[in-house]
Amino acid sequence: MAIAAADVKKLRDATGAGMMECKAALTEANGSFDEATTILRKRGLASAAKKAGRATSEGLIGNRIAADHSSGILVEVNCESDFVARTDDFQKLIQDIRGAIEKAGDAANDAWLSDPNGPVVSLLKPVIGKLGENMAAPRFVRYAGKGYVGQYIHPGAKVGVQVEFAGVTPDIARREEFTTLVKEIAMQIAALSPKYVSRAAVPPDELDKERAIYRAQVEETKKPANIIDKIVEGKLGSYYKQFVLVDQESVRDSKMTVNDVLTAASKALGATVSVSRFARLRVGETL
Repeated sequence: MAIAAADVKKLRDATGAGMMECKAALTEANGSFDEATTILRKRGLASAAKKAGRATSEGLIGNRIAADHSSGILVEVNCESDFVARTDDFQKLIQDIRGAIEKAGDAANDAWLSDPNGPVVSLLKPVIGKLGENMAAPRFVRYAGKGYVGQYIHPGAKVGVQVEFAGVTPDIARREEFTTLVKEIAMQIAALSPKYVSRAAVPPDELDKERAIYRAQVEETKKPANIIDKIVEGKLGSYYKQFVLVDQESVRDSKMTVNDVLTAASKALGATVSVSRFARLRVGETL
């Protein structure tokens, strides 16, 4: 099949591989972007750390959190220029969309967000007409009623993190050690962008895919099968350190993992505090 130059460039931007390698991989994969990325990784030509999409849109991350931290909202609102993103009209739009999500509660979901007759699209239309730029609210995150919710909005509001903690009593929530922990974990997520809370949360099919890629990378060495198995598991350990929150190296202290940080905080607080879930939104990022 004919492979468009734009698709080749997109794959190159996402993987860092050469143009000819990208074109060959797309041809072999019959145009499938995901399959082509896997082919390049098996050949050692693509970095697992690179994402399949690049930030291209402007906009801001809006947030709202309950006074008692029982609930929180993050929402991405996009426009075409940073100039428009800083206008009062756009700022009010973000506030109005946050309010609509809060009002909808559990009824707010992806279908609700994109409903052409729904409240969010109705809020977007007049602002688009007034400011003359296309706008969208492509995604949001809402946590409510399942734990203590903390947030971190990076300066400039291009990145927002929401994290939910389990095991937090009202007394613990008031302690400085805990508020410091919340900020540290949220900033960790903002900086290193983990995908999963724990190893148990990684889907089995993703682990199988990673193992297959790592095995393909080392099988040509003709090493004994047991040695290859150890190498593959070693590479999987590196995968955990990159994508699993509790396995990541702490951004505050490189001698500690995030799990070490949580364990130390739990000891200081006299109760087991853990991260139950988190979300990280970055403006314009393709997931």
